[in-house]
Parts: sequence; structure tokens; C-alpha cells
Amino acid sequence: MGPANPQGAVIPSHSTLPLRCWAEIDLAAIERNLRLIRGSLPAHIRYVAVVKADAYGHGLQHVAGRLMHAGADLFAVANLTEAAQLRELGPGWPILLLSPLLPDEDRFAAEYGLAVTVSTEDEVSRMDAAGKAARRPVSVHLKVDTGMGRLGVWYEEAPALLRRISGAEHLRLAGVFTHFASPDDDAAFTEEQRRRFLGVLATCGLDRPAPGGLFIHADNSAGLETMPGASPFNAVRVGLLQFGILPHPSSFLAQVRTEPVFSFRTRVGIVKRLPSGTTVSYGRTRTLTRDTRTAVLCAGYGDGIPRSVSNKASVLINGTRCPVLGRVTMDQTIVDVTDVGDVASGDEAVLVGRQGGGEISIGEFSRWADTIPWETLCSVTKRVPRVYRTALGT
Repeated sequence: MGPANPQGAVIPSHSTLPLRCWAEIDLAAIERNLRLIRGSLPAHIRYVAVVKADAYGHGLQHVAGRLMHAGADLFAVANLTEAAQLRELGPGWPILLLSPLLPDEDRFAAEYGLAVTVSTEDEVSRMDAAGKAARRPVSVHLKVDTGMGRLGVWYEEAPALLRRISGAEHLRLAGVFTHFASPDDDAAFTEEQRRRFLGVLATCGLDRPAPGGLFIHADNSAGLETMPGASPFNAVRVGLLQFGILPHPSSFLAQVRTEPVFSFRTRVGIVKRLPSGTTVSYGRTRTLTRDTRTAVLCAGYGDGIPRSVSNKASVLINGTRCPVLGRVTMDQTIVDVTDVGDVASGDEAVLVGRQGGGEISIGEFSRWADTIPWETLCSVTKRVPRVYRTALGT
């Protein structure tokens, strides 16, 4: 039987109730991963820790606190709420807001000491006004659209907007960056985006930034190709890789073998036998072809097991893969434990992670769900407690 509350872990709750479904986050592994990634980069490259979306579902404040301890240079978040949560950890930590501010949020840029992403003349004017009202300059990162088609000033118009920023009395240019649309599967277009961005930097005289000056960044874990050799890039945005999820094999950082940080676990509710020919779960999408011993797990799509893994995924029980039978329901998932041996109510079932000699990676689970690891991590719901392992280890 699995432990009700795993040993050596911090559970951020006042409740003493046993856990039915939980996600384990290894904070020590995050710290080791950061140091490993940093050790694989040239010394002048700064580490931008992307911790948006509640640190990809891992828990923003717990993760960011550990990354601060490990020496991240800049934290990137999506919105003002996330920035405020980071700022609660202490003043002075550099924070980049990746998404646009809304007009009624402008005043908080100076109040929280944020660096704001700007893409338009309107944003430049508003941030300048916010800096004037606060009587201190607002830091901005100019985003250049080189082909993503989302945020950013179109690359041909970037030099003009950069001049507007430089001429604004209450703004401080802190960085310039772009975003690759398909770094993991379209090398030709990624190279075209890179060429466009380098052209903007050269035109604006930013192709040789002073050490410790502007953040010039284009790459993330999947598209890191600018680091070898001389280039104007002096920072890299690291998201999934710091959580132990490897980028595309062609990436420069694919050689960095970081550790898995996240695991997703639940427990067996009941074990029962069903005869051959029985149909299982809603919609009767699975018909048993043999007499089957089943286990009903205490987690479903209300916890973050998507219905799309129905009849496709497996879980680990006693280190053995047990296939999902029928549709995943809101609160339970049915699996086949006929070939496992002794299974009892309360036993641990691993959805993502390791158990015994078996492992189900976040990548494999995401392929069953026909999605990507980013979405899988962000889909684990709020009713699933996050359990934090804190020992540094080796």
C-alpha cells in the first residue's frame, strides 16, 4: 500500500486527510537542473526562468523560490497576477511580464518594479505616462515579431518603435527579444526568423550589447542554436527543460540530461472482478475479452486525466503497466490489474513518473492525450494537492 502522505515531503495544507490524488514536485531536482543547464551555457549567457501558468502547474512561489536560491537572472511570467505573487517573495528580483498590460493595470508596472513587454506605439506611450506618474522610469523589453504573428512589432517597423522608446523620458530599454514559431520542427523558418531578428539588431546598433546590459534573447529550450560561437544573444528563456523535460533532439541543449521534477499519482479505490463480455464505463467503448480484475482509481478528468487517454493510456501499479479500460470519468478511472498480482484498496497508482522499475514520462502521457507536455502540466487541476520534496540531495 502506498503512503497516505509521502515521507520527506511538504504538503502545503492544514488538512491531515490522507491523499487520494497528488502531484509530487521535486524542488531539489529543479535546483540541480538549473545548475546543470547553466553549466552547459557560455558564461555570459543569462538564465531567464519562465514560470508562467503557475510555473507550468508546478506551483509558482515554491518553484520560483528555489530558482531564486539557485541563481536565476530573470523571471518571466504571463500576467500581473503572477508578477504580484512573485513580488511577494521579496523586492528586487527582476521580473519580465511577457503578455501585454491592460490600461487599468499600467500603474502597477512601476509599483511592482516590472519589466514590461511592449509591441505597439500605444503601449510605449502608456508606459511612458505610467513612469511619469510614478516619478521613476518603467523598464521595457521590445518584442519583435519575426513571423510568429502574435505579440511584437513587425520586424520591419521595429527600428522606428525602438527610436520612440529611446526618446521617451520615462522609459528604460531593458531588453529586445523575439519568439520562434516552430523551433522544434521547422529549422528553415526558424533560421529565417533568426535572420530577421539579427537584421533588426544590426540596424539598431544592438548587435554588440555591453556585458550585463540589455537582455537580447530569442531562444527557448527547443530552439537554442544561437549560443555556439559569437552572437549578440546573451540570454536564454528556459521553461520545460528546467522541469526535466527534454527539448527537441536537434536543440543545442538536448545534450543536457536534466531530471524529471513532476510526477502525478493517485490511489486505488476498489478492486473487483468482471466477466468476459462486460462493457466498461460511459458509452460502453470497451468490451472485455477475458475475465478481468479491475481497479477503480481515485482520479479522473476532474483531476487532470484527460478523456482523450481513454482506452489508450496505462498506469503503473506495483511497477507494472496497467491499461486504462473505457472512458475516463470525472472522478474515477478504471484500469486492468489482472496481470499485476496483489492489488488492494489504497495502493498507489502512478499516472506520470516512476514506480519500481517502470516509468511513464510526461511525453508519453501527452502523446496518449494527443497533446503536448505544456498542456498536460497545466491541466492538472486545483483539487490535486502539490506535494513538495525539498531535500537537495546529489
